[in-house]
Amino acid sequence: MKIERLWVAALVGLGLWSSAQAQVSVELAWVRTTVPNQVSSGAFMRITALKDVRLVAARSPVAGVVEVHEMKIDNGIMRMRPAGELSIKAGQSLELKSGGYHLMMMDLKRQIKAGETVALTLEFKAPDGSVSDVAVKAVAALTQPVP
Repeated sequence: MKIERLWVAALVGLGLWSSAQAQVSVELAWVRTTVPNQVSSGAFMRITALKDVRLVAARSPVAGVVEVHEMKIDNGIMRMRPAGELSIKAGQSLELKSGGYHLMMMDLKRQIKAGETVALTLEFKAPDGSVSDVAVKAVAALTQPVP
């Protein structure tokens, strides 16, 4: 019985260590579906930081490249470009959404079909230089799913 309690305590401790390292939570993650042979798509979500962090990179097994991009209207023309790193202040949220900052998934390895789950890994950097990965499971949909 004593060993079981130690085991449970160790597992709980590991879980707390894990979330302490990440310092972020991710909600409402989704990826836009694609048609056959489409080479890119977008991923969207809400990221909330417990402490100051920067989103520095992202990756997915379904894409050769994943970059943080920004879409905006400039003189009536829609422009999309890599945004680099995004800062998130403690206690604040960053919305990755259609028409703004988002993850651009390029060199897709396969079609993304409605209802499937797409794995993403987000990489965050803290002010002290430590780096944490956060695993995200995003649902594939044509439009943003209703929460």
